[in-house]
Amino acid sequence: MDLSVPVRVKPGASRARVGGRHDGPHGPALVVAVTAPPVDGRATEAARRALAGALGVRPASVSLRLGAAGRDKLFLIEDAPGALAETVRALMHGPGSP
Repeated sequence: MDLSVPVRVKPGASRARVGGRHDGPHGPALVVAVTAPPVDGRATEAARRALAGALGVRPASVSLRLGAAGRDKLFLIEDAPGALAETVRALMHGPGSP
């Protein structure tokens, strides 16, 4: 099963972090802060790798579908395990959130 994950990228952060929610154009999005600058796709690539790491999937299985030039992106995870959608929701809401 393939899984689409809306992401809000925060480039130039002091530290990389995956977690939190942003209401974006693709629906509720997972916030991914990266230290890379928003130049020449470096922040997008850093976000792709950070997303893969946070979800425990191979970076090669994560690809950008929409949003190459903006902060709001849509990534596709190919052959995602069934429980991965729940992991994404948990990262969006954090511990103790509804």
